[in-house]
Amino acid sequence: MKVKIGKKHINVKVATSFYDRLTGFIGQTNINSGILFPSCNSIHTYFMKEAIDVIALNERNEIVFKVIALPKNKVFKVNRQQKNTSILELPANSTAHLKVGSKIIFENF
Repeated sequence: MKVKIGKKHINVKVATSFYDRLTGFIGQTNINSGILFPSCNSIHTYFMKEAIDVIALNERNEIVFKVIALPKNKVFKVNRQQKNTSILELPANSTAHLKVGSKIIFENF
C-alpha cells in the first residue's frame, strides 16, 4: 500500500501482527517508508535511532492530530476522547505541509 504525501508516494506497511505492532521502526535508520497502526491511539519511540512524523487518523482517514519529527524515547498518545483512531508513522519532516482535517488517501499497488 502507498500514501501520497505532496508529490511523493511513500510505501506503507500495515502493522497487523503483535510483533509488527511492538517493533515498528525500532533500530532502523534512513527511514523512507511508513507504518500504519490500525485501531491504535498511542505509540512510543523508545529504542528508535531517528525521529519520525506521527499522524493520528479518524475512521474517515482525516488527520486529527500530528507531530513533526517526534524524537526518539518519547510517547505519543491521542486524546482519549478520540475513538477509532489509527496512527501513521512516516519519515521525519515529510508531513510539514499537511493540516489537521486533511484526508489521507491510501492507494493499493
